[in-house]
Amino acid sequence: MDKFIIEGPTPLKGEIAISGSKNAALPLMAASILGDSASTLHLIPKLRDIYTFNNVIRVTGTKVEFHESDNKLVIDPTNLSHTEAPYDLVRKMRASFYMLGALVGKMGKARVSLPGGCAWGPRPVDLHLKGMEAMGIDIDLDGGYVIASISGDEVDGGEFTLDPSSVGATINLLLAAVKRAKKFTIKNAAKEPDVVLLCNMLVKMGANIDGIGTDTLTIRKADHLQGVEMSNDPDRIETGTFMIAAAMHPESDVTLTGCKPEDLGTFPKHFKKLGIDLTIDGTSIRVKSNKSLKPVSIKTEVYPGFPTDLQAQWATLLTQAEGVSKVTDTIYFDRFSYVPELNRLGADLTVEKNRVTIKGKTELTGASVMSTDLRASVSLVMAGMVADGTTEVLRIYHLDRGYENLEDKLNAAGASIRRVAEE
Repeated sequence: MDKFIIEGPTPLKGEIAISGSKNAALPLMAASILGDSASTLHLIPKLRDIYTFNNVIRVTGTKVEFHESDNKLVIDPTNLSHTEAPYDLVRKMRASFYMLGALVGKMGKARVSLPGGCAWGPRPVDLHLKGMEAMGIDIDLDGGYVIASISGDEVDGGEFTLDPSSVGATINLLLAAVKRAKKFTIKNAAKEPDVVLLCNMLVKMGANIDGIGTDTLTIRKADHLQGVEMSNDPDRIETGTFMIAAAMHPESDVTLTGCKPEDLGTFPKHFKKLGIDLTIDGTSIRVKSNKSLKPVSIKTEVYPGFPTDLQAQWATLLTQAEGVSKVTDTIYFDRFSYVPELNRLGADLTVEKNRVTIKGKTELTGASVMSTDLRASVSLVMAGMVADGTTEVLRIYHLDRGYENLEDKLNAAGASIRRVAEE
């Protein structure tokens, strides 16, 4: 197990290239197995979750080739014959559950482990299963596995309202419906760029989907889907993370390249309220920090609102703002595991239910802190870069799930981060 040793404080200066989106890549990978021929995906990041999902797909008999030097993935489902996604792989990454929709869409049946071995009852995948049942797919549970099947080659479809809206459920229902449902409508569908990109790929493959980019998607059965060549989107969460990291140090001046600013939703509007010099020019975003940051309270919302995947980073940034601010997460109520670790560094954060109150500005001092999840981990790295002295961030395997070459990118812009093996 590795850890980061960070020397601070260090401003960030220069350019940082944005990698492809993990959250957008995984649905494209699942969609690739629906084709009658190979698909080639570009801008695929070299991340632990990508390698894990590659192995999940390979179990089905699908050929997967990852050309790492080109960030190119070739997925050939010609010999797909096995319709199971086993627990020992699915437990490592919740997005592996996309195989349920992909396999039942491809083969008319699937046996996929519940993520984390969940018991039957209230859990995040309920919407996926209820939506498939509404579509006409038979759903059973057997020893921690979901068994999905259809009678014949197609189902009638119908409609299903997602309450609440869910990116994962929208994606799984799309994957299941495009080749099997005569007509199926998803209401209150997620509108995130990841969903739009998936829809665009499926249409390119030959799917029939109306309402792309809206909260109502109507799918009509396509008899055949062909393999395609598709480019992934830049990672909007990585983009936002690096924007926040640059804002934290008063001497930072960073240009992010290879961005897709239109995917950031309302985030730039909130960012400008900090008093930061923000310039967006095509696919480049320049952030020039300021010695005095204004406290900006936010609430997370479904896209295009403030993303929950940036709330930990935002709260970390606000430790350096002048005054009191609040961060409220309306998507996940328990996403504040980073708070005690930031307080170890000298921050002043308190949590009440789904809201954290941040009192700034506080001087941060290096200490040993522990990562608990992907976004909490990167927040601790950001704090370490403005803290005085040496910070150790333990259990950084979380970071390797979602940030490609994180320390290399930040070090090239002036950070001092070393990856070493934990004793």
